[in-house]
Amino acid sequence: MPDPLRRTGTVLDEIVAGVRGRLAVRRREQPESQLSALASLLPGRQVDFCARLRGGTSLTPPGARLQLVAEIKRASPSKGVFDEALDASDRALAYQAAGAACVSVLTEEAFFRGSIADLRAVRGAFGADPGRPALLRKEFIFDHYQLREARANGADAALLIAMMIEPGALGELVGGARALGMEPLVEVHDEPELAAALDAGARAIGVNNRDLRSFDEDLATTERLAPLVPAGVTLVAESGIRDAAGAGRMHRAGARALLVGEALVVAGAGGVAAAARELMLVDAPRTAGVARP
Repeated sequence: MPDPLRRTGTVLDEIVAGVRGRLAVRRREQPESQLSALASLLPGRQVDFCARLRGGTSLTPPGARLQLVAEIKRASPSKGVFDEALDASDRALAYQAAGAACVSVLTEEAFFRGSIADLRAVRGAFGADPGRPALLRKEFIFDHYQLREARANGADAALLIAMMIEPGALGELVGGARALGMEPLVEVHDEPELAAALDAGARAIGVNNRDLRSFDEDLATTERLAPLVPAGVTLVAESGIRDAAGAGRMHRAGARALLVGEALVVAGAGGVAAAARELMLVDAPRTAGVARP
C-alpha cells in the first residue's frame, strides 16, 4: 500500500514520525478486532458534528453568532506548556456548561501532552446525554486504525490535515470516517489544500490561520479562503482567535464556528464562560456578516 503521508518540511514531519511509532505499539497492544467491543461500552449515542457546528446545543447562549469548538490542549509545539495538570473531563464539562457546540480533544502525546484516554474520559463525563457537545478527536491521522480507535473511544468527528496526507489517501480517510458514523473536519491552509479537501468530499472545512512553516498566525488566511468554500460546506476558523475582535473578523468572513484552544485554556476554569461568550459574539454589537449554511 502506498504511503498516505507526504513530507511537509515542517514540524508536522517530526510529530508524525512519533505518532507512527506509537501507533505501531498501540496496534500490537490493542488489535483492531478489539475496538468494536470497546465502542459498545460507550454511554449514549454519537451526535451529528455538522449539526452541532450549525446549531450548537441547548446550552449555547441565545444570540451566539458563532458556534464554538472548545479545545482541551495542555501544550503546543509553538507555545510550550499551558497547563500540564489540566483535567480533560472537568474542562470538557466547563465547556459544555458555557455552551460549546463541540469539544476538541488533542490526543497526541509528545508535543501536546494529550492521550486517547482523555477522549474516552470526556465521552464518559458527558454520559448518555443526547444534547451533549460533539466530540472531535484532534490527532495526526493517516491510518484507518486511528479512525476506528477514535470511534471506539467516543469521537463523533476526526481531524484530517490536508497538508500531510496525499490527496488520494485523503478521500479514502474521509470515506472511512463516515463509514464509522463520524464526520471528518478537513484542515487546510491554502488554496491547493482547500481544493484537495473539496475533491475528497469534505462537508466541514477548518482553515488553519497558523502557518506551520513559520508558526505565524494571520486571520487573513480564513478571509482569503472563505469565498472559495461552497455554500453547504461548513467553515470553521482555527488558530489565532483570542477575543471578540478576531472572532468578529472570522464571522464577517463567513465562518460558522471557531476552533479555539489556547484562549480558553489560559482563561482558567473560572474564566471559561466569559471567554466563550466573547468568542461566540454573544454580547458584541451587531455588524454585517456573511451568512453561510
